[in-house]
Amino acid sequence: MSLILPTLRRRTVLAGLAAAPLAAALGGRARAADDGLVAAAVAESGAPAIAAAVFDAETTLFLEAAGVRAAGAEAAVTTGDFWHLGSNTKAMTALLHARLVEQGRMAQGATLAELLPDIALDAAYAALKPEDLMAHAAGLGDEPVLGRAWLLTARADTRSLPEQRMALAAAALGAPPAFPERGFHYANINFVVMGAILERATRRSWEDLMRDELFGPLGMASAGFGAPQGDQPWGHAFGVAVEPRMMGADNPPALGPAGTVHSGLEDYAKFLRLFMTDGGGYVSAEAMARIATAPVEGDGAYRWGWMVYGQRPWATGPALAHEGSNTMWHAIALVAPLRRIAIVAASNDHDKGGPAVQKLALELVRRFAPG
Repeated sequence: MSLILPTLRRRTVLAGLAAAPLAAALGGRARAADDGLVAAAVAESGAPAIAAAVFDAETTLFLEAAGVRAAGAEAAVTTGDFWHLGSNTKAMTALLHARLVEQGRMAQGATLAELLPDIALDAAYAALKPEDLMAHAAGLGDEPVLGRAWLLTARADTRSLPEQRMALAAAALGAPPAFPERGFHYANINFVVMGAILERATRRSWEDLMRDELFGPLGMASAGFGAPQGDQPWGHAFGVAVEPRMMGADNPPALGPAGTVHSGLEDYAKFLRLFMTDGGGYVSAEAMARIATAPVEGDGAYRWGWMVYGQRPWATGPALAHEGSNTMWHAIALVAPLRRIAIVAASNDHDKGGPAVQKLALELVRRFAPG
């Protein structure tokens, strides 16, 4: 049984990036390419496997994978293997929403009451907009609808995934807010509701929308949902490899818009590059600016599936960050839109691999993004 983790010390990681001493650019790149950096991270952490990459707007600057696909097995991971991205999926759901709005398939500025007319909303939610959900600022909490009782029964639900998501949206929005003061309260249900909104507007499942409107246009051939199948890494629970066909190898599929995507790292880069290229033609520069503009007040703010931070020396401007885990995998992504560089690290283990990929991301920043 698992649930995508809520906070994952995102603020702590970015604070570390701001203060980290940075190496010389060219020398750092040469060392990173040939010193077995990822293999060393695996050896130090004891994680089954780790993969990491650094991308600019056009090329792959660094790509390395080390370790085994499953603890106790011999098959080694490769740089082309697939990794579960967990909550990093949220930014994909958010960008899909932006694209559909720009295509005129969803109304710009519509309220939740207008987008979900078939369910009875508590008055506190009626005037809110998708932006409130995608900022985790709608007052929703996971426990009332995505708690233990749901986890124990969700996989036995025979309704279609859109029906399941609409039912979750109705339950969440039909009750008073878990956090009446609103503000920032990270909760996966926000993006499950977003999935229900997208599905109602298009009459298509979130999975089909992702395949046809995101993975396809971007050429993300390795991207899919749930634990990667076939000859790929397995996730690990308490150090034990979890066969991907097992029921508990990932969260229930209804949670998809909040965090069930897997991808190869170079395909994931095709998504991250949109944030380095003013939308890359997938969405407009104006839409991308709304997502990636640094907060006016304070050091950081959550919006559109990212923690967005103000000036960071390594980023030469604002920085985007997110981490994801279904408790069996762990992934971290950092993007500097102005510097046009992205750093990704992932592990098929959360307990040992999570801290390792955080540390590795810091090291890659030092080597590839000197201040």
